[in-house]
Amino acid sequence: MVSRECFLLARDCWVPWATALFGQLQRSALSVQLNIAEGWSFGPGANYTRHLGIAYGSAVETAELLDLARELALIPAERLGPIAEMNQLSRRLLQGLLRSRRPL
Repeated sequence: MVSRECFLLARDCWVPWATALFGQLQRSALSVQLNIAEGWSFGPGANYTRHLGIAYGSAVETAELLDLARELALIPAERLGPIAEMNQLSRRLLQGLLRSRRPL
């Protein structure tokens, strides 16, 4: 799960000058998971769809933060690659769910 892995990254790779990046990475990754769960609790209505949209936005934000961490060499590539791939899969799945729920 992306949120779990992002928390482990923060634990293992944190440096003082990147505190803001790691904090935001933790929040955005956790937001994906929690918005899906909260949306599900509303049942198959507009609130569920809205929370899926928020989760998608948080997944995009997570990807941007992972890219920045890569550019700054904060996270070893062997750890970053699998997490970025999991996040990309999450974004694709959320896009599919949103397409099936939103009228064109």
